Amino acid sequence: MLIGDVARQSGVSARMLRHYDSLGLVRPTGRTDAGYREYSSEDIRRIFHIEILRSLGLSLREVGRALDDPGFTPSQLVDDLIGQTRERIASETELLTRLRRIGAAEPASWEDVLQIVALLQALGSKSAGKRQRAALSSVEEVAVPVEALVEAALSESDPNVAGALRWALAQSGDDGLALLAEGLGSPEAEVRKRAVQSIAEIPSGEATALLRDALANPDIVVRRYAALALGAREVADAVPTLIDMVVEGTNDVDAADALSALASRPALADQIATRLVDRLAHGTVESSARRRLAQALADIPGITASRALADLSQDEDRAVALTATYILGIRDAR
Repeated sequence: MLIGDVARQSGVSARMLRHYDSLGLVRPTGRTDAGYREYSSEDIRRIFHIEILRSLGLSLREVGRALDDPGFTPSQLVDDLIGQTRERIASETELLTRLRRIGAAEPASWEDVLQIVALLQALGSKSAGKRQRAALSSVEEVAVPVEALVEAALSESDPNVAGALRWALAQSGDDGLALLAEGLGSPEAEVRKRAVQSIAEIPSGEATALLRDALANPDIVVRRYAALALGAREVADAVPTLIDMVVEGTNDVDAADALSALASRPALADQIATRLVDRLAHGTVESSARRRLAQALADIPGITASRALADLSQDEDRAVALTATYILGIRDAR
């Protein structure tokens, strides 16, 4: 079969067949009466084998070795091809993500595209200063897609950069809440913490609803951050977790401040005081926890809190008794 016929049957161009011939991959074994090279059925079979191996990503040199070297084993080469393919997919996925983010920003000009790409690159910089400047400028200049801001916020370890990213997300309103909610379910504890911290800075009803849901999160750190944020928003659902924080001594000062803010609502003051007294009634509460509970009662108005402090002023632990007595003196002076 002549080269033109082989090209039509195999789908390999005549030019490529000549290239194979020059490399010694497939040399036509026959000749016509007119002296033209003629491909045998075995030659055509070899062409199909070459194309199959090329489709797996093998170079022409590797194809030649695979077909002609009996000692050439496929296992290591296939493993290498798998690794190369994964790298290529990761690179293409990264490019696709970047293009989607540029498209989401709806650039009006190529200048906008250049600015968006520059900001995206800065968000991924190794320099914390560059990342922070990118987060702050993402609101003032061409808007960075919220998806990129969320991804950056959930992966950022530098506290200053993280704060800038949370601020930028807060400026975007509720746009990033769905992605941040996914972060609350991440298998990584740090991601969950960053997600709830970011949600806490978004002052919307939808964010508050997510924080309420977060009070039931399996991660105690998430529950605590949610409770502190909800306390600042005067949401009573946070009270049990805030009291737990006081007893456990975890961010107990912040938790007591949140309880005080909630107690400014008359309907909640007595409820909070009663819950604090109930915790004091547990015989297993250590003296350090009783002292923290006394301190938390300091800014809770009402007779229930005053009676509890009076009882604590007689506590067997001198430090607890002195703390309660001091607080009572301040309350009386008011």
